[in-house]
Parts: sequence; structure tokens; C-alpha cells
Amino acid sequence: MAGHSKWATTKHKKAANDAKRGKQFARLVKNIEVAARTGGGDPAANPTLYDAIQKAKKLSVPNDNIERARKRGSGEEAGGADWELNLYEGYGPGGVAMLIECLTDNRNRAASEVRSRVTKAGGNMGDPGSVAYMFERKGVVVLPKDGQEEDDLLMLVIDAGAEEVNDLGDSFEIVSGINDLMNVRNALKDAGVEYDSADPDYRADVEVPLDLAGARKMVRLIDALDDSDDVQNVWTNMSIPDEVLAELEEE
Repeated sequence: MAGHSKWATTKHKKAANDAKRGKQFARLVKNIEVAARTGGGDPAANPTLYDAIQKAKKLSVPNDNIERARKRGSGEEAGGADWELNLYEGYGPGGVAMLIECLTDNRNRAASEVRSRVTKAGGNMGDPGSVAYMFERKGVVVLPKDGQEEDDLLMLVIDAGAEEVNDLGDSFEIVSGINDLMNVRNALKDAGVEYDSADPDYRADVEVPLDLAGARKMVRLIDALDDSDDVQNVWTNMSIPDEVLAELEEE
């Protein structure tokens, strides 16, 4: 799991520092709109909306964008899109399994774009169920360390259903079953502990270790998918050793 977590952290840093920032903003705004449409426009009564707004604020999405998305989703303002969530399955170079989540207002466009980008990068699409069985749905809360100890944090959330706490360098991630995600975030809130995000996630049961050449190919494929407006998340079962990750970060 460490390789997955460290790569996710690296990708987050990249998104905050380069041209992908605009794409990240668009994804966060979509999530706010969908959360408001699904559970109502009051963040105090809709934890998913509350978390989506907090995450967007922490990543410096302008307040006007956040509020307009909330109003579009809740129906207070016209213009909201009919977003549809789709999950595609496939394989990247080296047999790495992938789950590709799209939030789109045009299913045909999204499917075509995903297939094209995966194929051009040396991967191939799979049938429904061909890859999903390798992954387990989890809840993941990420929070800054702020002087907290890993063991103390685990004791705080273990009764809420947390399974493990992982050290990501500047932050911790708390992994739980998907049905315990809200319990974990509520335990943190009740204890006055600030967190950066609380999201559903997929974690692979078995990971595929990659050398530098294989990691480069997979990173190029993930970057190509990230460039699509329809793609929200990409999960893989790749494992990147620390020394390979260090070389990638230098490129």
C-alpha cells in the first residue's frame, strides 16, 4: 500500500504546482455540484457536501466557484449539468490493473476518450468485472500531521472503524471500510482534529511492482487520463519502490 500512497502524494503535489491545477479545480467543483444535488444544498445537513467544500477551499478553489456549484446542484441557480458517474476497467503497460472513474454529461464521449488514451499509451480496456475484483472499496481520510503521533491518532479513530493509519511524510492517511468513512470523519470532528479530505477510494489486494521504465509508462498513461475533463480518478494496483519514485520526482 505504501507505493500507492506515496505516488498519490506525489501526484497531489504535481497537481498543486503545474497546469493541472485548473483540471483539479474543475473536478472539485463537479463534486460539490453532485453532492448538493444528491444530498441537498445545506453543508450542515450534508456531510458529503461539507467535505467537498472544505477540500475545495483547502486547495484554493475560489469561493465564488464553490458557491455557484453548490447553488447549481441544489437547484437554487439554473445551469447544472446532468452528471453521470461511470467506472471503466482496463490494463496498463506491464499488466497493471486500472479502475478509471468518470463524472460526465456525455457517456459516449467519456468512454471514447478513455479508450483512446489507454490504447495510445500501450494499455487495453477490459470488460466489466475483469479488474474490479482485484480492488476493495475503502474510505480514506487524509490529514496534516500537526505534531500528532500515529499511534495516538489510531486510538482516536479505531472504535469508529479505522483499519490502519499510514505515514505519508507531511500527512497521515486513515484507511477504513467504505461504510465506516463517515464514522471516522465524525470521530475526528468531535475531537477537534482538522482533516484535508475524506473520500471513497479503491485499494488493490495484490500490487504489481514496477521498475523505472514501467513506472514511466504508467505515469504517462495516468497523466493522459488526468488530462481528460471527464476523468475524476484513476486507481491502479501498481507499486513503485521508493528509489524509483525518487527518480520520477526528479524528472
